[in-house]
This record gives sequence, C-alpha cells and structure tokens, in this order.
Amino acid sequence: MKRALSAVKRWLAGLSFRTGVIVLALCVPCYIFSFAQMALPISTEAKGALWFIFFGLAKTFQYGGLTILGVEGWKRLKASLSRKQKNIDE
Repeated sequence: MKRALSAVKRWLAGLSFRTGVIVLALCVPCYIFSFAQMALPISTEAKGALWFIFFGLAKTFQYGGLTILGVEGWKRLKASLSRKQKNIDE
C-alpha cells in the first residue's frame, strides 16, 4: 500500500505546473457546489450525499493540485498572483 501511494505521488509530481494550477482551480467550483446545493428543495439525504460527493471532490482536487505543484510551484503561483494584485492596485 505504501509503495502504491508513493508511486501515485511521484506520478502526480511529474505533471506540469499548468496541470497543477488547473487541478487546483477545480476545487473552487466543487466547494461552491457542495454548499450551494443546500438551498435546493430536495431531501436531507440527497443533500447529505451531494455534500459528501462535492466536498470530497474539492478536497481531492485541492490536495492533488498541491501535490502536482509542489513547494516550488506553490511559490511560483503565489508570486504570480501577488504580481497581478499589484498591477490591479496601481
């Protein structure tokens, strides 16, 4: 089991920076859907199931994207976002 987990981590870390950003961005709509569905007029069981599915997907995309990016990719993404924020403020 440990060997399979490290193989998956190695495979994810080998993906490109752009792929990591896309996977990380996919967690945002999943978080939104996981909580927005509470406003739907459906049964409590269905709401619980939808929340479980979408929140789980959001967490999977979040951790998968962070694994793909790695520490250096995360620093690169933060620097890119802060540069864009500075350009907007000026």
